[in-house]
Amino acid sequence: MPHHTTALRLVAPGDNADAKSPATEKAKVFPSPEPTSGGAMKTGESATGKVEEDPGKVTYEILAQKVDVGTEAEAAKAVSEPDKVKGKVLATAYLKYTHKSGPALTDGADVHDGTTVFADGQRGSVLIGASEDAAGCEDPYDVDSWKQGESHVFCETYVIPANAKNVEVHWSEEDGEPYVWKFPNA
Repeated sequence: MPHHTTALRLVAPGDNADAKSPATEKAKVFPSPEPTSGGAMKTGESATGKVEEDPGKVTYEILAQKVDVGTEAEAAKAVSEPDKVKGKVLATAYLKYTHKSGPALTDGADVHDGTTVFADGQRGSVLIGASEDAAGCEDPYDVDSWKQGESHVFCETYVIPANAKNVEVHWSEEDGEPYVWKFPNA
């Protein structure tokens, strides 16, 4: 995976960030879903959703695999203004997406745009660019050949309160109700 030199940018809930990655101009932005109880998923249980990708509508199987929660010191090192993350930690959600049906993707993927991370019911702040260097995470904009049956792991990094008891990974189709996976923050 090529190494990107990208400045990390903290985007708080409600900020108007137009893209998840500064490396792309064509990223689609979906409104952040509000938490609901309708889409609760069990650990290891996958969801199915459709996303309008560049070549057409693709059906994916989505599985939130895990969330890595860091330390306050790591959060302070990751941003240019450490005071903004005082009392907070980074939470990186790992999601596995499997192309189930639809056209092959030839120029990146937008399926990850439907992902958000919540802590104790509150949406975290996205940290743009942080997931690109996490071990086991792929850059969705570097995927240039994705055929039916193939899987990729994309990650999203959010800033959450250090004392959060539960971390939730939400994924939804555009204008859809989110699927919600809960992970205890020990």
